[in-house]
Amino acid sequence: MAREPVVPPRPPCRLYLITPPAIDDLSAFAGRLESALSAGDVAALQIRLKPAEDADVLAAVEVLAPVARAHGVAILLNDRPDLARRAGCDGVHIGQSDGSLAEARRILGPDAMIGVTCHDSRDLAMDAAEAGADYVAFGAFFPTDTKPTTHRPDPEILTIWQETVEVPCVAIGGITPDNAAGLARAGADFVAVSAAVWGHPDGPAAAVRAFNQVLAENA
Repeated sequence: MAREPVVPPRPPCRLYLITPPAIDDLSAFAGRLESALSAGDVAALQIRLKPAEDADVLAAVEVLAPVARAHGVAILLNDRPDLARRAGCDGVHIGQSDGSLAEARRILGPDAMIGVTCHDSRDLAMDAAEAGADYVAFGAFFPTDTKPTTHRPDPEILTIWQETVEVPCVAIGGITPDNAAGLARAGADFVAVSAAVWGHPDGPAAAVRAFNQVLAENA
């Protein structure tokens, strides 16, 4: 009798950090970032400053990238593959209005990590996956003040995606330690968070510890 193939367990959902949209004091924020990354597992840091001059974005990468890389955390830039290449980032995250994935790949090369916002659309996500995206992002799953949102997907989209496509998926939008468990169980490979870490009443380290505990318990 032939043995059934052994399907390896899905890796635990991991934390994907996004900076606040504005950073007044880079040096002070670098210290907060160090505290956060020292507190537990973080897969990636997306530098998302809006609005910001190119020089300010490049300065942020220069200060924050060494902190992240010391902890093995990938550095992604929001929206701008041209700046990501200039700054030596590991990749870029692009929205539906930020230019094509093909152009981002042309600029950054075959080894860069490129993620694509897909809102609540499996069709957009499938198009991105077929075009070579390294991950797709669905959201916002919950209300958020970090950025304006109009799409509110059901967590089932993560389950369907996980069952049918190998490209990793990221859940984003209003995620906290109190509501992350359901998204992890539904199939998110990563949960992307910003305010829930940087605005945590006990500081970013406490937030990262709380997220890591919830994600580990719901692997």
